[in-house]
Amino acid sequence: MIDAERLKDEFLDLVCISSLSRREGAIARRLEVILKGMGATVETDDAGERVGGETGNLLARFPGSVPGAPPFLLSCHMDTVGPAAAIRPVVDGDLVRTDGTSVLGGDDKAGIVAIFEAIRVLRGRGIPHGDIEVVLTICEESGLAGAKHFDTGRLRARRGLVLDVDGVSELITRAPGANRLAFTVHGLAAHAGICPEQGLSAIQMAAEAISAMRLGRLDAETTANLGVIEGGLATNIVPDRVVVRGETRSLSPAKLEAQTEAMRRCFLDVAARRSVRVGGREHRARVEVDVHHQYDRLDVPDHAGIVALVQGAAAAMGRACPTRSTGGGSDANVFAARGIEVANLACGMREIHTVNEWVDIRDLVLTAELVVEAVRLNAAA
Repeated sequence: MIDAERLKDEFLDLVCISSLSRREGAIARRLEVILKGMGATVETDDAGERVGGETGNLLARFPGSVPGAPPFLLSCHMDTVGPAAAIRPVVDGDLVRTDGTSVLGGDDKAGIVAIFEAIRVLRGRGIPHGDIEVVLTICEESGLAGAKHFDTGRLRARRGLVLDVDGVSELITRAPGANRLAFTVHGLAAHAGICPEQGLSAIQMAAEAISAMRLGRLDAETTANLGVIEGGLATNIVPDRVVVRGETRSLSPAKLEAQTEAMRRCFLDVAARRSVRVGGREHRARVEVDVHHQYDRLDVPDHAGIVALVQGAAAAMGRACPTRSTGGGSDANVFAARGIEVANLACGMREIHTVNEWVDIRDLVLTAELVVEAVRLNAAA
């Protein structure tokens, strides 16, 4: 039913188009041509202008063949992480890998080609289906920015799938909410060789705060990380300012807020203990804390209709599709928070966000088959 060679050729075509976040213009133009050639109407929104990118999100609509059948949403993202300036895929039978100098871009072009192939089969073989709405977002890798700026009021579908996670024949129903944090530590500059005792080292204070902090995997539901440190002017100057950026994620909203507050307190407590008197004036250290809530958690119950639909589709194919949780967010978090019943379907990508990324075309075929059956069953509901 699925044309594996057509799917493979399209995958190779798309992964060779670099599409870093905010630079999705070329891939968007290519996808629009493909979608219109498949019979869709295509619209581009203004999300690109809002985030300083080259293009907005794409919304494609395919008319259904079953009057009155509920519409169904299928979604992926167009952008990739780097390095991705030049992508040269290496093909070994059904396996497609990177050449070791870039990511492959299977995250998320594996999902895109599975959706496209499924729609071709549905329409080409006359398989009953309702209206299909396809949303291809920008800047997913930049904090789900494209989905956040997409107006879900434009959608008729109230149920659907995001295809954007590693593995195959698995359904992600739980994913964490996330907070992004920035700590700006203000100390006092001084000559590091002549009068270091007249300074307040922002770097030293940051180090003390970090050493008191729980980071990494905190429990089965919660993680925390500090990923960027910026500060200092020269080795002979006591640094008066440093910025530390990080994040925390959790499947539990209560744990997310507790870890956010714990990280905040580590910095505030260190600063509160530091002061120095210079020239008759007391200088106190201080910290600015900026907490940005990136997205809410995804929490789809096992009895939800979308779970029953996908697992029913898998069963009809003689397969299983278990649910599981993940530590990464996706556009599914955003759509679910806006009232759409959506889960994240694994679509064959492997070792994502690394230069060792690879995809097995047979996994893409299976994913496309599962999408076909899910859309068919949705129309029969």
